[in-house]
Amino acid sequence: MKRVKISGKEVFPIGLGTSNVGDKADKFDQEVEAIQAGLDNGVQVIDTAEMYGDGNAERLVGHAIEPFERENLFIVSKVLPGNASKKQIPISLDNSLKRLKTDYLDLYLLHWKGSIPLEETIEAMEKAKMQGKIKSWGVSNFDVNDMTKLLKLPNGHYCATNQVRYNLGDRGIDYDLVPMMIENSIPLMAYAPVARGDRLGKDLTKQKVLLDISKKYNADVFQILLAWSIRSGHTIAIPKSSNKEHVINNVKAADIQLTKEDLAKIDSVYPEPSISEPLALW
Repeated sequence: MKRVKISGKEVFPIGLGTSNVGDKADKFDQEVEAIQAGLDNGVQVIDTAEMYGDGNAERLVGHAIEPFERENLFIVSKVLPGNASKKQIPISLDNSLKRLKTDYLDLYLLHWKGSIPLEETIEAMEKAKMQGKIKSWGVSNFDVNDMTKLLKLPNGHYCATNQVRYNLGDRGIDYDLVPMMIENSIPLMAYAPVARGDRLGKDLTKQKVLLDISKKYNADVFQILLAWSIRSGHTIAIPKSSNKEHVINNVKAADIQLTKEDLAKIDSVYPEPSISEPLALW
């Protein structure tokens, strides 16, 4: 299992996503238990956003992490594009910190590109860094053209990550975005890493090659999909689950080291993209 270096810190390659978490009172305890089970089993990265449940996900995460040592965690949240101005970022950030019951974020992301100039957003992010409210900043849902423009801006090279949808059924970024990010030493954060087919229109859990490989490792297909997503050592996968057993199962996927032969078999069924493709969203 390779840890991934991000923002000067080496972290476990599988984290926890929290979209649609915290919205139902009758599931609160179960969702807290799932997050805590992940942390108990080595997870450090928890990804959330002010948009998720209008702050409910952040509130739940804040409750779940209370028993844990803050310095051992890597907490990520995201600001909405409409709030990414010099005036509004400090307000959104303080609100997120309050809901999360923490003094700082390890990473603060622009959720997607909006109308506010990136230069202004970067300036506000850098100011938050100087104030100690965030350790680093990054972006989400940026394609290769967006990243190229970002890196040319003043302080754009401080971008710590780009969080995008990435799974075996949505691997278009392998053509251009992933190589570009590796070249610039920017790790990838992959959301929806165990989606079941997406644009390929297939249920990956029924594919023979994946089933055969899962048997080889005494694993299930979801674990193979996760192991595939983090195979490069430059990716942090953030699957979402509200089930304690599923979370622990996901964590164990980090121990699976797919061989070149395994990857070649997977590529024969789900080939690398041969042309640039639009970024997959949600």
